[in-house]
Amino acid sequence: MSSIIGPASFKFFGIFPAAILSFVLPIIGVGVFTYIMARRIAPLVRANPDNRFDQIGQRVKNLVVIWLGQMRQPRYMLAGVLHIMIFAGFLILSIRSTSLVIIGVSDGFVLPGLGGVLGDIYNFVKDYAATLVLVACIIAAVRRGIYKPKRYDVPEKYGHDHTAEAVFVLGIIATLMISESLYEASELAYEFQHTGVEHFLAPLSLVWIFKGMLASASQNLLQGLHIFTYFVHDLTFFFFLCFLPLGKHFHVITSIFNVFFMRVKKGNIKPVMHGVSDDRLDDLESFGVKTLEDFTWKHMLDFYSCADCGRCSDQCPANAVGRPLSPRFITIKARDLIFKNYPFSGEIYKSKLLVEDIYTEDEIWSCTTCGACEEECPLGIEYIDKMVDLRRGMVDEGMVPQSLQKPLKALEKRGNPYGKMEKKRAEWANDKEFKANWQIKDLAKDAADTLYFVDSITSYDDNIQEIARRTSIILNKAGVDFGILGKLEKDSGNEVLRFGEEMLYQDLKAQNTEAILETGVKQIVTADPHAYNALKNDYTGLPPVKHISQVVAEKIAAGELDLKPCQNPDAVYVYHDPCYLGRHNGIYEDPRQALDAIDGLTRVELEKSRDRSFCCGGGGLMLFYEPEEETRMGVLRVNMAAEAGATVIVTACPFCLVNIQDAIKVAGKEGEMEALDFTELIEQHLA
Repeated sequence: MSSIIGPASFKFFGIFPAAILSFVLPIIGVGVFTYIMARRIAPLVRANPDNRFDQIGQRVKNLVVIWLGQMRQPRYMLAGVLHIMIFAGFLILSIRSTSLVIIGVSDGFVLPGLGGVLGDIYNFVKDYAATLVLVACIIAAVRRGIYKPKRYDVPEKYGHDHTAEAVFVLGIIATLMISESLYEASELAYEFQHTGVEHFLAPLSLVWIFKGMLASASQNLLQGLHIFTYFVHDLTFFFFLCFLPLGKHFHVITSIFNVFFMRVKKGNIKPVMHGVSDDRLDDLESFGVKTLEDFTWKHMLDFYSCADCGRCSDQCPANAVGRPLSPRFITIKARDLIFKNYPFSGEIYKSKLLVEDIYTEDEIWSCTTCGACEEECPLGIEYIDKMVDLRRGMVDEGMVPQSLQKPLKALEKRGNPYGKMEKKRAEWANDKEFKANWQIKDLAKDAADTLYFVDSITSYDDNIQEIARRTSIILNKAGVDFGILGKLEKDSGNEVLRFGEEMLYQDLKAQNTEAILETGVKQIVTADPHAYNALKNDYTGLPPVKHISQVVAEKIAAGELDLKPCQNPDAVYVYHDPCYLGRHNGIYEDPRQALDAIDGLTRVELEKSRDRSFCCGGGGLMLFYEPEEETRMGVLRVNMAAEAGATVIVTACPFCLVNIQDAIKVAGKEGEMEALDFTELIEQHLA
């Protein structure tokens, strides 16, 4: 016999056809997998609707870049490279695994197109892929099982860690790589012994190594090894397929769908209920998420898709300062609840109130909605909409923190969280020195091309009102024809919406929209990223909205705004990216370009900058909330700036300014560091 007997022709003990086993295994494997998936899909079917079939072009792009290209993985370099190696190897080897299933019933089967040169190229690539995957699995197992990076830790209150499962799965993958390579190597060694034909193999690949090891093996050993490794691969393949939906490795199946359906627009918040317009909200019997099935099907898919990599929590500022929140466990606890409530057999359990069952009130209120978790997740898992929906449910149940009740009532009564009179909203413009040099148009009386939307903190906080005055001076110097709404302006509602007070937000939005549209302005400018985000992403039908940093950068580039050389050349400046200007709206370069236009200004970068910027902890109503935490976010941020060698922290957000100024005092760095708003620095340097 000159060729080895394949699994389709082999007979166990010379009697029982192996082809029967090769046929039965896939039938059982696919059948069990289908049953498991049917049970896993059940909660998605019972969940709330979600509109995820829009912007197909962008979704396909996300699929190519984020899922196939794995572009977010290298943000954690070692883990990312290992994952890319395993992921790419899996995609390449999936073709081989599919053909092996068919080879079990048809010897010599080759997938169409892989019979000639293309097949030789594929085999060459495939052999290296299997080798690299095995190497990556070994490194990952050592790293996960021995060195154990801190972000994989599971606090006792959240249950056991998943190290054993992770290492077990790496073992399964390694088994697939080894068995496939041994299956092929045994055949090639057998053929060489009988025919002397030498096939070119990828040097130093697993197949190349195994073939060399088996060169002198007996015919019987090679034949037995060939059949044994085939069925080891087949059994492992179908076991793995059925094992994936049982735990955190479900993401191997769901990730492609989760990335396709991931958020394509940043900054906005999902509606209370997809398909229910704002004017029909009063018809809803319940608001937000209270029980498991109140989540949307996409958010259920999120729970299934979590790889438990810990990146979200590692970047979460609330987690960093010891608040009772870890985004990772928001997802894991929900996934565990799905597994519990939707067993593989028997009745589906009735869901309880989530905030009493798996979450705590402090946990949900601790989120600053900064978006760091979503930016980091390589699988497109969303958190902000979930947190807002949970808060909507809590507000609907009357679960509002005591410290937030007063500002929310003030917003309802006066349109601002301070409870101050509407007529005082424009008092910042009556500063004696400012008024002597500058006149601000009231758009209730005068016309202008541009609306300067001031918002509440800048209008009413005595320490922050200077931002309004400096913004007005910059706009004047830049030749912008602008005015303000004055007492007609209400809070933008950015935080009100994100703290779950939906009807209050709808009222604020309606009043602001009516007032803005009646002015007939052609554009809106604001120095508050929170107002910018709300007007741009949450409101509809308004003129274009710009942040003051965009206006400054444009005017400098056009030669319409000149800046003097740096007034403090010995200082070292660093720019802090506000969450609602940066991550939520992608404005990173405009403020930097404006700062760099000041001749002689020395600027450094923070390690956590741009889309990895660290939240100051301000976040609107967070200024009124008193969370349980070990330290302040602002203090950590100030320490980061100090480590970067900065003496001046520049930000472009009033909330950030308040928190960072306070943090400098708490950190004991008064006299060493100072915080400036972007408008103050620019106004100081106007020519």
